[in-house]
This record gives sequence, C-alpha cells and structure tokens, in this order.
Amino acid sequence: MENQSGQNSNSRKNSNVIYFLIVVVVALLGTDVYLYYQKRGTDEKVVYQNDEKTRLQTELDSLEAQIQQVNSSKTKMNAEMIAKNDSLQTKIKYLRVQLAKGKLTAAELAKAQEDVKQLRYFVTKYTADLEELKKQNASLTSERDTLKTNLATVSTKATTLETENKDLSTKVQVGSALKTSSLSAVSYKVKDNGKESTNEKAKNVKKLKLTFTVVNNTIATQGMHDIYVRVIDPAGNLITQDDSGTFSSDGQDLQFTYKTSIEYKNDDTSYTIDWVNPTPFQKGAYTVILYADGFTMGKTTVTLK
Repeated sequence: MENQSGQNSNSRKNSNVIYFLIVVVVALLGTDVYLYYQKRGTDEKVVYQNDEKTRLQTELDSLEAQIQQVNSSKTKMNAEMIAKNDSLQTKIKYLRVQLAKGKLTAAELAKAQEDVKQLRYFVTKYTADLEELKKQNASLTSERDTLKTNLATVSTKATTLETENKDLSTKVQVGSALKTSSLSAVSYKVKDNGKESTNEKAKNVKKLKLTFTVVNNTIATQGMHDIYVRVIDPAGNLITQDDSGTFSSDGQDLQFTYKTSIEYKNDDTSYTIDWVNPTPFQKGAYTVILYADGFTMGKTTVTLK
C-alpha cells in the first residue's frame, strides 16, 4: 500500500513539472509574439515616416518648380507680390531643413505635413494672384499702346491741321496782299522853278513818277499800307539812299530804295509816287518794283536815252 501511495505522489509531482514547463513555454512564446509584433509595428512606423518624408520633399520640389515657373514669365511684380515670393521661398527652405533631420517624431511629422498643406494653399494663391497681375499688366500695356496710337493719330492730325492752317494763312496773306492792276513809270525833268515836264534824256531827268491802281480786293485790309519801292539801274545795281532800310517780302529780307504809304479803300483809286534820284540818271533801262504786305505788288521799266 505504501509503495502504491509513493508512486501516486511521484506521479503528481511529475505532472506539476510538466504543467509548469508548459506554462513557461507558452509565456515565452507569447513574449516572442509580442516582441515580434512590436518590432514589426516599429519597422512599419519607420518605413511610413521615411515614405512620408520622401513624399513631402517631392511635393516641396513641385511647389518650388511652380513658383519658378510663374516667376519666369517676367511679369513686373509689385512690392506685395515680391514680399509673398520671398516668404514662400523662405518657408520652403525651412521645411527642407526640417525634413532633412535624421528622424522625426510623430508630432514633428504631423507639423511638417500641416506646414506643407498650408504652403500648397499659399503657392496656389500666389500663382493665381500673379496670373491676375499678368493679365492686368497685359491690359495696361494694351491700353498704353492704344493711347500711344491715339496720341500719334491726334499728333498727326494736329500736324496736318497746323500745316493746313499755315497754308490757309499763307493763302489768305497772298490773297489779301495789294496788287497793281496798272503800273507805269514816267521820267520827268524838273526846272529850277519847280515846273515839271516829261523827258527821256538821262542827263535831263531828275525823278520818276510812278502811277498805279490797285486791284479790287474784298479781303484786303482797308486803310494804310506801306509801299516799298526798289529801283534797279541799267547796270543791275539797286539804288539806295541814306534812309534806305530793309523789309521782308516773299520770304526774304530785301533793301528798299524808297518807302511810302497809301490809303487803300478798294474803290479803284489811282495812286502816284514821286521818286527823286539822289544821283544822276544813266542811259539805259531802269526797273521799278513795288512791294506791299510782304509780297511783290507790281513791276515796270522805263528807258532813258
């Protein structure tokens, strides 16, 4: 009986050892499984972080390329747009530095993701603003070119009108200038007692009497008009006197022989000008030219023997 009782006791002890070994093995297996899954989760987390860093860096490259592309349009940016551009470039550099770190915590990675998300919004808005500015600049350039064209057209018209006005003014001046309808020059001998008689001998002639009428002209100014006389001797020289001066006619300055005035009334009045030669007359033809209102009035000749 005692042997049987001892055998039963040993059998129970062996069973307890086996149970204990089984529990230990199960515990070890559970620990291995736990460690395996924990390591696997850590590896997956590291892989996830690395992939996310790579994705964010790629997106930064894309955003920077987008900024460079819109800037390459050479659109003239105002101060606000320049400040935005500088701010975005600085933000991209900052994020690149953050992503270049060896390891990012979950919080740092989440912060980087949020920063890139905000940066994407600002780059999109910056691009849209720059495109709008480009359109505005194009519109202003078009308006400027239109204004230049209009200004050139107006300037051309003004120049044309000015030329036409000058031409018209010249025509009016020409049309209003007095012209002789008849002009004659007769040589006279003057006696000591002042009595005059016509004479064609050069040695006897003392003066020329110029007689003329003026063409009726409704646009000519009625009133006093200066008359300039030029007398050319047979040798082709202008005869001048001590009081001879200059005047303008037909666009040039000329010296006159004699100056006087007449009152024009547009009524077919006949006018006479007496001119005494300060020097003796010579044989040959004398040319007499009258001028008034800046133009030639009339011309005649007288020949002395």
